[in-house]
Amino acid sequence: MKASQAPGIRLITSFSRDSWYRSFILFLTFLFYTAYHLSRKPISIVKSELHKNCSTVIRPPDLNITNNATWCDWAPFDQDNYQTLFGVLDNSFLVAYAIGMFFSGIFGERLPLRYYLSFGMLMSGLFTCLFGLGFYWNIHSLWYYAVIQVMNGLMQTTGWPAVVACVGNWFGKGKRGFIMGVWNSHTSVGNILGSLIAGVFVSSAWGMSFIVPGLIIACTGILCFFFLVEKPEDVNCTPPQHHGDQESTETEPLLQNSSHAVNGSITTEPQEIVEEHAEAISFCGALSIPGVVEFSLCLLFAKLVSYTFLYWLPLYISNVAHFDAKEAGDMSTLFDVGGIVGGIMAGVVSDYTGGRATTCGIMLLLAAPMLFLYNYIGQRSLGTTIAMLLVCGGLVNGPYALITTAVSADLGTHESLRGNSRALSTVTAIIDGTGSIGAALGPLLAGVISPTGWNNVFYMLISADILACTFLSRLVFKEAQGWCGRQPRARGFKEF
Repeated sequence: MKASQAPGIRLITSFSRDSWYRSFILFLTFLFYTAYHLSRKPISIVKSELHKNCSTVIRPPDLNITNNATWCDWAPFDQDNYQTLFGVLDNSFLVAYAIGMFFSGIFGERLPLRYYLSFGMLMSGLFTCLFGLGFYWNIHSLWYYAVIQVMNGLMQTTGWPAVVACVGNWFGKGKRGFIMGVWNSHTSVGNILGSLIAGVFVSSAWGMSFIVPGLIIACTGILCFFFLVEKPEDVNCTPPQHHGDQESTETEPLLQNSSHAVNGSITTEPQEIVEEHAEAISFCGALSIPGVVEFSLCLLFAKLVSYTFLYWLPLYISNVAHFDAKEAGDMSTLFDVGGIVGGIMAGVVSDYTGGRATTCGIMLLLAAPMLFLYNYIGQRSLGTTIAMLLVCGGLVNGPYALITTAVSADLGTHESLRGNSRALSTVTAIIDGTGSIGAALGPLLAGVISPTGWNNVFYMLISADILACTFLSRLVFKEAQGWCGRQPRARGFKEF
């Protein structure tokens, strides 16, 4: 009697070779961008340690001091304009990131993604560690920390266009919103891990809050060099379909067989298509893709809100709710937990309805009153704080997550490109680069406005949410026309 196959083996063999590779690439790219965000989070946690209320700190008896109010602060952030100085650090990173992003996509189209990502992660790790070493080297120069932030911002631009291009190479439209909604939780997971890791060291030796994340991202860069596969064709897997149902039906039998043949004639036609459209798209050509400009401008304001929370939420919680640096950092992770749920929900809803723009617009519209409520009632009790952080995180980060993942991939493989998959990195860089301008403006404005009161900061954030929603109005109208029967309903983007 022949023994039955082990249940574990049956489970393993039930997945095709293509499925295993796709899962592996999804996991790797998730890990990579988690490390990117993990390494940029510590600055927001350390701020409340660089400048804190020294009257609550026990002073060593043998310490000679000249100023009782600032003896425990780290110069040069012991001055009254410390919020402005923190804004300089934030914007040194974010402005460099925004400028570099527009060039990063161009490089990403023309260089091997494996080398590009590996280099970027190793260099990001180096500059993150150098920031932390300022603690051990006793450096008190604003210029040192600002230059480190500029260089780190430039290196961090290697990440997003490259990982989105890689995922776009492996996954077609199908359930792209859901898949990328789950996958995009790496942003929030990275923020959470970065906050927790930085929080462990922030009160004792804040330099380690940077050095440990820096070493982590450097290690993932080495992992990328040894294991990343850019395209399915590189390992003889089936390439995904990016366009309409008719095209998918016509080519499906060919694609099914292509995964089993390596050197046969089956692969001839797909290879000719790739060669025909192998030239990288120009910057202006990417801008002309329908929907790119609208979503780019929407992301500018959506990311302004998200990054203001990323960089200033722990300090806001510390100032308003009077938590210490570690407690404020831990509490701020709830905003990112809500962002995970919001990103997944946005992806699922947009897949089901086919309305990427409408999904984003509704969430942005709901976010505005929720931000108002959080500012006024969010600190009344611990339960209220937790609930409001989760809700605001979901509504703020949901549209941001959807635009930077599924929307970027849809537009980068838009049918108007007629098979030119090399546009994906450039389109992603344009959208996220424009968004990064908002990411730079948000913390800068928060630094300027916060001395006048936190209420004014929240009014600025609410206005940005409304403007983000406004830029999607034309696309929302087009999607509504499709649902009313005036245009054929389609998943993702057909023609705006």
